Amino acid sequence: MMSQRLAEAYYGFKCDQDGKGAILSYSGFVSESILFSLGETLRRRVEHEDSDQNHTKRLFSVFVEQVQNVIRYSAEQLPPRNPQETPLGSGLIVVGMEEQAFFVVCANTITLQQKEQLEARLTALAAMDKDALRAVYRKKLKEPPEEGSLGASLGLIEVARRSSRPIEFDFLDLQEERFFFCLKVFV
Repeated sequence: MMSQRLAEAYYGFKCDQDGKGAILSYSGFVSESILFSLGETLRRRVEHEDSDQNHTKRLFSVFVEQVQNVIRYSAEQLPPRNPQETPLGSGLIVVGMEEQAFFVVCANTITLQQKEQLEARLTALAAMDKDALRAVYRKKLKEPPEEGSLGASLGLIEVARRSSRPIEFDFLDLQEERFFFCLKVFV
């Protein structure tokens, strides 16, 4: 049965995304293969907007790091079916343009413990200038990864270093010690 309200609702969703400057938007479970596919789509789309290869590389680097964080740290995960697979993390990914600059927004559900750690780390990173970020990055390179890290513990520092403005972040309390975490980075 045809429903005009169905088309109207999804057209409204698309218009809302367009109004926020979105050039790529994804919501749901994310895998490494989806990351690759979205990355390829993003690369091709950005080539139409920006001919500066270094700028495109910075944008792509921030995009990959943020999506990997959704995959690895989302509190909503589907476990791997076999040892060769990685878990699927659920989240929201938006890449867009605002005020003549590209931005990457990634958001996902996290636990209270993750929120407390992220809030402290991101508050410190957002207050640092480029020289301080470089110094923290170099120091971290010499240290072992933090407990609970699924990487080298450099990702958020790298994202902050590549950002053209201070990073923006927020947490929405979902109750039951869960929070919706959102990170916006301009490149």
